[in-house]
Amino acid sequence: MLQDRTQINILFSCTGEPKKDFEPFVQDFALSFILTGKMIINNGTETTEYNAGEIGFISKNQLVKTQKLPQDNKPFMGISIFLPKETLYNFSKEHNILPKGQYTGKPNFIFPHDPFLKGFFDSIVPYFENPDALTENLATIKTNEIIELLIKKTQMQNLLFNFQDDFKIDLEAYMNRNFTHNIPLEQFAKLTGRSISTFKRDFQEIFKETPSKWLIKKRLDLAHFLITKQNKKPVEVYYDVGFVSFAHFSRTFKTEFKINPSEIEKNHS
Repeated sequence: MLQDRTQINILFSCTGEPKKDFEPFVQDFALSFILTGKMIINNGTETTEYNAGEIGFISKNQLVKTQKLPQDNKPFMGISIFLPKETLYNFSKEHNILPKGQYTGKPNFIFPHDPFLKGFFDSIVPYFENPDALTENLATIKTNEIIELLIKKTQMQNLLFNFQDDFKIDLEAYMNRNFTHNIPLEQFAKLTGRSISTFKRDFQEIFKETPSKWLIKKRLDLAHFLITKQNKKPVEVYYDVGFVSFAHFSRTFKTEFKINPSEIEKNHS
């Protein structure tokens, strides 16, 4: 299996086997052009599929689960361009570009056919097999080019150049929606607009338990439901509920429910 290869803010990705992304926090805006295969993004609210030949947009500061899937005996291959906040801020300052209003679209979507965006990614394809040819200067030029193309659409200008600080959001609703994402508590704090100390204090007041204990219990309860009520296999659910290691999931499950998850599967069989 070929591994992802990164150059500056441009990612060349190729895998001959189905791959799940264990790094679910998306820090920067990204555009992805799918050459072959399919990519599936789930942000806890909705699932978006990006198929071969399509150009997809993924918003920043999201918790997502990503699958990269080969299809038709071809590996998954894709090119992604990342747009860090600093890059967008410098571009906005240099060209005096500000939002014209509030962004009202979805966080993740597929662009309608656009010959200019397609032409941009076609110009990147030759670097897929020769990533060393993509110098830092070239990567900067290509990044500025894609920003220019995007801001022809007012909605994209409103989204990309909104540099307002994160604000405090409903912690209870957010955690109940995103508890299956395995990220550090510091990331949960940032995503809910809190310092880590404020996050822990607010969490204790709401849930009457520490974040770590609550997350483990919540994930185990969901796993138990999926295995006992929906006849899911333990090996199929451990990642989806928020565990990275199957061995750790099995040990923790047995400690909580006094039975190994594989034993439940056998009993159901």
